[in-house]
Amino acid sequence: MSETFELGGVRIPGEGATLRLSQKDGIFTIWVQDTELMSSEIHKSEDDLAQLVCGRLTDRPEAALLIGGLGMGYTLAAALKGLGPKGKVVVAELMPAVLEWNKGPLAHLAGRPLDDPRVEVRLQDVALSLQTELAEFDGILLDVDNGPEGLTRDSNNWLYSQEGLAAAYTALRPGGILAIWSSTPDRNFGMRMRKAGFDVEEKLVNSSEAGGNERHTIFLGVNRP
Repeated sequence: MSETFELGGVRIPGEGATLRLSQKDGIFTIWVQDTELMSSEIHKSEDDLAQLVCGRLTDRPEAALLIGGLGMGYTLAAALKGLGPKGKVVVAELMPAVLEWNKGPLAHLAGRPLDDPRVEVRLQDVALSLQTELAEFDGILLDVDNGPEGLTRDSNNWLYSQEGLAAAYTALRPGGILAIWSSTPDRNFGMRMRKAGFDVEEKLVNSSEAGGNERHTIFLGVNRP
């Protein structure tokens, strides 16, 4: 039987749960307690999150993106591929351990995107960026949890509330895009986004390149002036 190696663990601020990183058979997994949050084996939908946004911003060569949640770096790497050389990406990551994992054992997975000079990392809750930035971003990508509810942290619920969506709306430039990754569809959340003023699309995408039955949902909301 293959051995599982525990590579790190850290308490989530304000919560009783632990975020931990493990490796088994060359596959890296980040867990919240005993619930799998993400795996290096399955990340196509994280790539799609960035590609769907960047594909709609090709007319903005200096597009600025805000990514909430570094994860294993796949969304960041896909965003950098989709942006031009004058684009930039701000990554808001609450957990210093996640940043260190991406500089260490996870660095090779997504091709070391943190080394790209277009990247700025802020060790803070993405909610702070949404609350303090006005018309600063062309795209906001949120992948901080399992969808529009707080699994990792209860306080993440604010991001998906009417107040949080309103903050995202004002942090976007006119015609900017809010994209939210979700493990499952959520009709009520789409309605909430529309109430906040967004034109909304819900995209079902395969979770992995192999296809299969597992699909994830990406909510896309356009800030219409």
